[in-house]
Amino acid sequence: MMITLIILGVLAVFGIGVALWVMGIYNGLVTLRNRFKNAFAQIDVQLKRRYDLIPNLVETAKGYLSHERETLEAVIAARNGAASAGQAAAADPSDSNAIKQLMGAETALTGAMGKFFALSEAYPDLKANQNMMQLTEELTSTENKISFARQAYNDSVMTYNTKREVFPAVLFSGALGFREAQLFEITEERERDAVKVSF
Repeated sequence: MMITLIILGVLAVFGIGVALWVMGIYNGLVTLRNRFKNAFAQIDVQLKRRYDLIPNLVETAKGYLSHERETLEAVIAARNGAASAGQAAAADPSDSNAIKQLMGAETALTGAMGKFFALSEAYPDLKANQNMMQLTEELTSTENKISFARQAYNDSVMTYNTKREVFPAVLFSGALGFREAQLFEITEERERDAVKVSF
């Protein structure tokens, strides 16, 4: 009887130890997941700022680029697509498909903005417009903030993904619902070049 109680006691202590160990892994993964979600929220703030600046930029340029309506419409369409993809990604930053769609929409927006700025270079009056200069300065500042926020997000995602993939967390992460997070990467070479917004 005494040996049975000792064995049960040892098993209970062992069971409690394993439960605490799994709980520690779970809590660590939750903490890291919340960090990368917070880091994405910082990107989202800057993207929304950019999305708010673009219509003002296009509106300022409309008077000068009236016969370039196709380019202006392409910028607005790309902006709307990126904003929509940004909302989906912000709803669940751990959804890798939403992040991939956002990356694709951002690539399209970068391309449209590149064409817009290349076209606007041909209009000296537009380049000299005070509103246009102020908006491009704000957009440049926002682009820099997006870059820093994206770097912080990717660092957080890397830490989270590493934690969920190393032993012993890899034994539990999938069963506990911790999916792999998607890096916010630049997938096309043309997007690696910064959008030129100087006037």
